[in-house]
Amino acid sequence: MKSAIRTAVLLALFSPAVWAAGALPTVEVYKSPTCGCCGKWVDHMKANGFKVVTHEMNDVTPHKQRLGVPVGMGSCHTAEVGGYLVEGHVPAEDVKRLLAEKPQAKGLVSPGMPQSAPGMDLPGKVPYEVLLVRADGSTATYARH
Repeated sequence: MKSAIRTAVLLALFSPAVWAAGALPTVEVYKSPTCGCCGKWVDHMKANGFKVVTHEMNDVTPHKQRLGVPVGMGSCHTAEVGGYLVEGHVPAEDVKRLLAEKPQAKGLVSPGMPQSAPGMDLPGKVPYEVLLVRADGSTATYARH
């Protein structure tokens, strides 16, 4: 029963009507001005109802460190949304789930540049994971795509 209720609540939260009301927080993205895949990820987030503010810079490392991206789990861009970090090509659906569930965590990471992830859009379906970065910096699988 609890599982059915949780599923119903999550489906309601992911409903476009809920997010269309302006409930989604702004995504602050830190990226290189020359990174094409970062721009495509920004477009993906906008297409999924997020307002995005882009900060172009040659070195995003200070933001990765400030937000607590685990060593070796970085990607080409770093973002902040709703008090969480979002590192790399994390799908908008995972970000919406994070915002709905509000776990005690630093945020989500999609390490590297998975070819099937939003913004990469390379041919072929290659499975990848999105990891939850817990408050203590440890990680756990959050979603598989």
